[in-house]
Amino acid sequence: MIPVTENEIRGSFINCSKGEAKRLSLPRDLDSRPWEDLDFLGWRDPMAHERAYLVVERGDGPVGVAFRLTGSETGARRALCSVCVTSRQGPGVALMVAPRVGKAGREGNTVGLHMCTDFACSLYVRGLKQPEPGGRFAETLTVEEKVKRLEENLHGFLDRLTRG
Repeated sequence: MIPVTENEIRGSFINCSKGEAKRLSLPRDLDSRPWEDLDFLGWRDPMAHERAYLVVERGDGPVGVAFRLTGSETGARRALCSVCVTSRQGPGVALMVAPRVGKAGREGNTVGLHMCTDFACSLYVRGLKQPEPGGRFAETLTVEEKVKRLEENLHGFLDRLTRG
């Protein structure tokens, strides 16, 4: 991912108002992120733990999405991340719900995604971060193929979010 600035992040959100994007808490470690190993920027709001944000690079530039985490973090069970296909124990994967773009979102329509709560999907597929034992399945895919699948999963989610 190409490093993004605070202004680019705030201007990228497609499912919240400009005022909400202006007020949201940004990560303080943007300068130290491993940008060359990231396919997206994701973070939890330190002031409102049930909020999370995602910025994905697309053809026209970064696209930001605001989420609410549901109360259904999985407890003691394992859950599978829809983005990186990593199995995580307990609260390692949560259902994140995003308002749809436009009128549908204003009417309360949402799209959900099960995703790693630490937003380390890019690092998991590259083997740069290891989940707890049993978190990665044995696959014959190359790292490049896993990265491509991750990107396709993210872009598929964004496509569902923007469909009216």
